[in-house]
Amino acid sequence: MHWAQLVIALIKVVVVFGVLLVSVMLMIWFERKVISDMQARIGPNRAGPFGILQTLADGVKLFFKEDLLPERADRFVFKLAPYLSLVPAFVAFSIVPVGGDVTVAHHTFELQLADPPIGILLLLAMSSISVYGVMLAGWSSGSKYPLLGSVRASAQMVSYEAALGMTVIMTVLLAGTLSTRGIVDSQSHTFFASWNLIRTGIVPFVIFMVAITAELNRPPFDLVEAEQELVGGFHTEYSAIRFAMFFLAEFMNTITMSAVIVTLFLGGPDGPRFHFVTWLWPILWFLGKTLVFLFVYVWLRAALPRLRYDQLMDLGWKVLIPLSLAWTLVVAAVLVGSWWGVGIIFALVVAAGLLVRAIRVGVIRREELGEEGFA
Repeated sequence: MHWAQLVIALIKVVVVFGVLLVSVMLMIWFERKVISDMQARIGPNRAGPFGILQTLADGVKLFFKEDLLPERADRFVFKLAPYLSLVPAFVAFSIVPVGGDVTVAHHTFELQLADPPIGILLLLAMSSISVYGVMLAGWSSGSKYPLLGSVRASAQMVSYEAALGMTVIMTVLLAGTLSTRGIVDSQSHTFFASWNLIRTGIVPFVIFMVAITAELNRPPFDLVEAEQELVGGFHTEYSAIRFAMFFLAEFMNTITMSAVIVTLFLGGPDGPRFHFVTWLWPILWFLGKTLVFLFVYVWLRAALPRLRYDQLMDLGWKVLIPLSLAWTLVVAAVLVGSWWGVGIIFALVVAAGLLVRAIRVGVIRREELGEEGFA
């Protein structure tokens, strides 16, 4: 490897990590301000202009607090768990293309830290590993409330990982590659019309959005840390900098997965470009699309109540998994483009109707049993 390439790679690592940290700080401030506006409050307004430095002040406060360790905790696993939540978020973001090609000192490089040929598999692996941090944090705390939170996290991951993987398979089928850069390039032929959002029929996008919200433990799927039921959830026993690391990992994962949604379904940095400062427009398009999804996450937190645990499981197992499996077969049949494909689609429509009917019967039966129990 040429020395210039090594220097560029190191600079990209530092820049990506720095951008993520600053983005998390701004995201926390953005969420506080938006929710305060929705609730007719002022929100952060003391530290810095418009309260933008409030997150930094909170981080400094947590850094200097005493780091307590529960007496019955597993010391090694208890200290390791925050890193298992934080590192996968950074690794997942490293494969996201945030722009086009940039030339500096006669060297052309992509605005992407790494583009492995199995980038999507790496992404799915990192999204799964980050849940282990939550599971181990609850198990190692030696307390019942964190343990219950970690059990919920594992059940949530198992319930929604399958639907998440199915929707990713659809984008891979259309792009013909596991590379994130290749998936973006496959959507850049015609603005908007060639995006996977349109080519897959919108349904996979909705499934991915719901599944990734559950994977991130964001409201209304934040049963892992339900204060009314589990005090503080999996991080009840954490304090000081280790608690801040979990907080940082949650928002870093939110930013990363918003960027992944843009990459898979909305063409990544694809968009109209003008003839001046051509390298900047893809970055602006990418940031704009990502910001839309960050606002959606904040809006969902402010607008929707938390689901019950049984509702969470029913949505994952009875709706998202069957729907994602059926839609994957539909996309595959359309790509085949034969009479066999038409037959498969017809069979899937019939199967979907029977599935909906079965779910409806189950719901009615449960309501009847509930009424009998109260009688």
